[in-house]
Amino acid sequence: MTQSTAWDHPEPLAVASAPVPEYGSGSLADLLPTLAAGMGVPGMTPVIPELTPADRACVFLIDGLGWEQLTAHPEDAPFLTSLLGSSRGGTGRPLTAGYPATTATSLASVGTGLPPGAHGLPGYTVRNPDTGELMNQLRWQPYTEPGAWQPYPTVFQLAQQAGVHAAQVSSPTFENTPLTRVALSGGTFLGRLTGEDRMDVAAEQLAAGDRALVYTYYSELDGAGHRYGVDSDTWRGQLMTVDRLAQRLAEQLPPRSALYVTADHGMVDIPFDEQHRIDFDEDWELRAGVALLGGEGRARHVYAVPGAEGDVLTCWREVLGEQFWVASREEAVAAGWFGPHIDDRVYARIGDVVAAARDDVLLIASEREPKESSMVGNHGSMTPAEQLVPLLEVRT
Repeated sequence: MTQSTAWDHPEPLAVASAPVPEYGSGSLADLLPTLAAGMGVPGMTPVIPELTPADRACVFLIDGLGWEQLTAHPEDAPFLTSLLGSSRGGTGRPLTAGYPATTATSLASVGTGLPPGAHGLPGYTVRNPDTGELMNQLRWQPYTEPGAWQPYPTVFQLAQQAGVHAAQVSSPTFENTPLTRVALSGGTFLGRLTGEDRMDVAAEQLAAGDRALVYTYYSELDGAGHRYGVDSDTWRGQLMTVDRLAQRLAEQLPPRSALYVTADHGMVDIPFDEQHRIDFDEDWELRAGVALLGGEGRARHVYAVPGAEGDVLTCWREVLGEQFWVASREEAVAAGWFGPHIDDRVYARIGDVVAAARDDVLLIASEREPKESSMVGNHGSMTPAEQLVPLLEVRT
C-alpha cells in the first residue's frame, strides 16, 4: 500500500504565514507622523526611529515604484539608485506599504498617518455596510460623504494648525476629489500639469516657511506598469523620467530640508493564461454563495450571502489555498493584516473572506471588471514585490 504524501493532500497556506506590514514602526502610515513630530506638531509620535528630524520635509510619492522594481533597474534610475543606502534613515531598508498594497489605501495611510483598519479605506473596492453596494475608493463611486467615510484629520491639517506651512503639489485633476479630501487635504493645494513644474513648486513651498511639510506626486509610472508591465520599455522610460524629476527636486532643496522619495506599492506582471489568471466569472465553485466580489485581482474582499460565510471560506481555501492566503474576516483582523486595531465603522467593510495572492497569480473577473482584468501589471497583496517601497533621503 502506497503511503500518501503532502502532494496528495496539499494544505492551504496558513494565515499566520503571511508577511504582515510593519505597522507602527516601518509602514507608510508611520511616515508623516514621524516627520510632523520632528517639527513639534502636537499629538504626533516619531514611530520610524531611524529618521532624524528636519524643519522642512518633502515627500515625493511615485505611484507604483516598488523597492524590488527599483533595485532591478539601476541603469534606468542612476540618481535614485545612488540613494538606496539612504533608505529608511541610512539603514538601506525599505518600508512596507500596508495591506492591501493599493493606491487608495496607501494614500489614505500616508495622509492620515493611520493604518487601513482605522482610516477605513481597506481596499480598491469594498462593501458599504449602509447601502450594501460595492464602493470604489479610488474613484469614489458611488459617491459617499467623504467626512463620514473617513472622519480623521490628515497630518497636513494638524501640521497647519500647529503653524507648519503645509502644501500638496500634484495634478490639477486631483484638487477636489473625495480621495484628496479624506487623505491629503490641509494647507495649500497647488495644481501643476508637468512633473518638472511640480518639482519646482515643491521646492518653492519648502522654502515658504521656517517649518514646512510638502507632498508631491507622480502617477504615470503606475499607469505604464498596469498597461505594459514593469518589464516593458514604456515602464523603464517612465522610470528614467522620475529619476530625473527626483534629482531636479533634490538639487533645489532649501536649507534645513529633507526630501523623502517613496511609493504607494510595487507591482508584478501576471502572464495571460489560465494557469496564472483564474476567472471568477467562469468558476461556479468560487461564485457559489458569493453576493459581492470586492478588492482587486491580488487582494480580494469576498462578501457572502448571509449564512454562507463558512461554506465560501471552505471552498475558497480548497480552490485557491495553495496560491492565496485565504482568511475569514476575523482571522485577517486577528492577524493584523489591516493594522493593530479595526474601527467599528470599518469592520463590515472588510470581506467575509479575504484572499491575498502569494504566487504570481490573479483572480480576475472578466465580465464584472473587464478593464482591471486586462492589466499586465498588478498589485495589492503582501509579497515583497508589492509591499516593499523605498524611503530614499536627501538632506541639506
